[in-house]
Amino acid sequence: MARASVVGVGMTKFGVHDRPLEELFADAAFPAIDDAGIESSEIDALYLGNTLGGMTENDTHLAPKLASHLGIAGIPTQRFEDACATSSNALKNAVHAVEAGVHETVLVGGVERCTDRTGLETDAMTRIFASAAHRHYEQPGGLTFPGVFALLTKRYMHEYGVTEEDLAAIAVKNHHNGTLNPRAQFGKEVTVPEVLESPLIADPFHLMDCCPFSDGASAVVVTATDQGASYDSEPVDITGVGHSTDIVPLADKRSLTATQAARDAATEAYEQAEIEASDVDFAEVHDCFTGAEAMAIDALGLFEDGEGGRAATRDQTALDGEVPINPSGGLKAKGHPIGATGTAQIVELTEQLRGDAGERQIAGSNCAVAHNLGGDAATTVVSVMEARL
Repeated sequence: MARASVVGVGMTKFGVHDRPLEELFADAAFPAIDDAGIESSEIDALYLGNTLGGMTENDTHLAPKLASHLGIAGIPTQRFEDACATSSNALKNAVHAVEAGVHETVLVGGVERCTDRTGLETDAMTRIFASAAHRHYEQPGGLTFPGVFALLTKRYMHEYGVTEEDLAAIAVKNHHNGTLNPRAQFGKEVTVPEVLESPLIADPFHLMDCCPFSDGASAVVVTATDQGASYDSEPVDITGVGHSTDIVPLADKRSLTATQAARDAATEAYEQAEIEASDVDFAEVHDCFTGAEAMAIDALGLFEDGEGGRAATRDQTALDGEVPINPSGGLKAKGHPIGATGTAQIVELTEQLRGDAGERQIAGSNCAVAHNLGGDAATTVVSVMEARL
């Protein structure tokens, strides 16, 4: 049974944007409102994801500022911060609100500027991103997130015999999908040798195993399911949302490769939606690094443990594969503006399940999953969406 419905979506191109956060978010929010076929006055609340504004742009108290810019001041607004899982957490809370009858229609989204247009160079931004690592046990040692996921992935490769070529195939696949997505930051094909010949960042990751810094915004209109049919657009139902956390710091996790929070969140989401992993037609997962995609699709139950690392090599996760993964291009090619990433995944799921994804459309898809993690995979939100048949 549906818990809530998405009736409008909007999203900017991801990449470099030299614009204030208010204007950038408006470029996603207004199209989402227009897609729903409603007036701004019909929005009951704004749930906003933004992670870095207070650190990089001295911009806090952001939700009411953006509501004012959109012309919807006066409604309840809330900013969420949960590292890279920020706007997925905002979505979860919006689903709870409309399901409980607190609000009927909520605008949910995220916005972020992570490129050096903020006046901060890559090394400074890397340091800021590392603030999501443990303050006392990890940050003083200089552990950054390429290093975090390199540690996880290196152990995964050791346990399951996954190779650097297998990881590179994930980047190749996602870059191909990005060529079909006009909003992707990187719309170019790459090859396995090109990935392996790119500079080494943190063993086993080369530069092209890593997602970019990005600017961008995404937004969705969420409403009570029994109201969905009254909107102009085709509603897509949210049938499950799971949210779980794991231990921080990294060294205290019971398993480096299980990404346990994802497994627990997926179990919760599948139970709510009354589905099994085998019912999932495709997924958008958090591929901040190629190894993260492999561990994510294992954790979601889409592949046996260890097999997710070889799935791209075998074309199992291609657009025409048995379980397409990241048809949008994923974080790797689409881009990763931290606070906007979670709802951007929901935009992709909605467009696919409506049949509106253009050249990257997955034929016959009715059920899809979004997987959005935060920090060292210590937070994960998994959302199940289903088309109305």
